[in-house]
Amino acid sequence: MNSFTLLSSFMQKGRGRMPTEIFTPTAEEMDARIARYDELTPMSTTDDLDWVPQDAWEIFFARKIMAVILEDTKSPFGNRAPIIGANGTTMFISIMPPGQGPCLHDHNETYETFMVLQGSIEYRVGDPIEHKRVLNQWDVFSCPPGVYREFNNVGDGDAVQLTILTGPIERDDVTMPHSVKERVTSEYGAKVADAFGEIMPFDPPSAQEKV
Repeated sequence: MNSFTLLSSFMQKGRGRMPTEIFTPTAEEMDARIARYDELTPMSTTDDLDWVPQDAWEIFFARKIMAVILEDTKSPFGNRAPIIGANGTTMFISIMPPGQGPCLHDHNETYETFMVLQGSIEYRVGDPIEHKRVLNQWDVFSCPPGVYREFNNVGDGDAVQLTILTGPIERDDVTMPHSVKERVTSEYGAKVADAFGEIMPFDPPSAQEKV
């Protein structure tokens, strides 16, 4: 029995929402809701884009992303996680070497909450960037929908970050500014830019970019 089938059974007992009656899951159902760090694997999106140059990949994503919880829906973070379905919650762990981090992007419908587990990470918001804040271990930044944000490891060693997405179960809500498309097309070609645009669409040029 796969984890999604187990989830369905689990939720049926809970009547598809927070249970009105307390129940005890089976041992198998409990195990389907556990993720062990040493068993996490890179997100499946890496398999789909294994032909993309590593430097191009690292414009869009942290060098290593390991999904912990995913919804059973289309997601930029793939479809492989030890826990499937948690009432609209997505969770993953990112590892970034010094100087690395993903480009500006926006989650249009969901909150993206970051906790620094190791190192120092600078969070930047706006397009063009207007505000920057450096967070250290255990610090948290909760970014609301509709805000362009990016982050970068500004420490001397690897930075580790826990990310939690909350909101509608649908996760296909990530977009990027048009300036990112122009940069990637210039450096790596239209094929690479279009491949990432299939995962996270590029927004139309802003009024400033059109001038």
